[in-house]
Amino acid sequence: MAKKILFINQEITPYVPDTNLSLMGKALPQTMQDAGHEIRTFMPKWGIINERRGQLHEVIRLSGMNLIIDDTDHPLIIKVATITGTRVQVYFIDNDDYFSKRQMAQDEHGEDYSDNGERAIFFARGVLETVKKLRWIPDIIHVQGWMGAIVPLYIKTAYREEPSFANTKVVTSLFPNTLKSELADNFKRCVIFRDAKADLLKKYNDHFNFDELCRLAIDYSDGVIAADQNVDENLIKYAADKNIPTLAYSVKDFGPAYKEFYEQI
Repeated sequence: MAKKILFINQEITPYVPDTNLSLMGKALPQTMQDAGHEIRTFMPKWGIINERRGQLHEVIRLSGMNLIIDDTDHPLIIKVATITGTRVQVYFIDNDDYFSKRQMAQDEHGEDYSDNGERAIFFARGVLETVKKLRWIPDIIHVQGWMGAIVPLYIKTAYREEPSFANTKVVTSLFPNTLKSELADNFKRCVIFRDAKADLLKKYNDHFNFDELCRLAIDYSDGVIAADQNVDENLIKYAADKNIPTLAYSVKDFGPAYKEFYEQI
């Protein structure tokens, strides 16, 4: 049965360099689209992305909203492009402060940006607000990469009564750690939004690192996938211990396994 699947990707090739994460960011939506599912795909508009080469253009009707994070207004800009040689359209979440003038998770010196937590929050909320504007109701949201780790929490709390997400299932794919340091001390405070209240975050360390982000995502997901052979086994065990359906990594064709997993959840 055809489903509507929202892919929230941290990286997608060819817009950023090839990694397991960026390759899957392209391959998974394309595979599901080719299988007859209706998809929407989002990623951050990292500053390293060449807009002219990628043929990105702003979607005026979707842009213009301000998102308040840590008591500061941040304009949301939406751009769109189609991956060359495919029918996969990608929506880009952009903002001058968080994305367009920056590299990815690390700066020119290889150090994590101090506001990576705020950037992830802006990305998560930006995607969900844009999907609402599209008046599109996904059956499944599939998150790939730590930048989308807050999405499961928001879907199950802050956005749970929104018509676009009321019956949506969330799948989180786990990848190896690419963060070198903890998120800033204001992360917990910045995450709080609507029904995503402070008491829900008490169980997590005050200092969020990559593993803590993954546990946050797992806790509010309906399914968890090991999408890389080097995923921390403790995270897969964490999901299994909570009786969350899990899918082990496979070197074989992932398409059939993922489609079956979507049906399972």
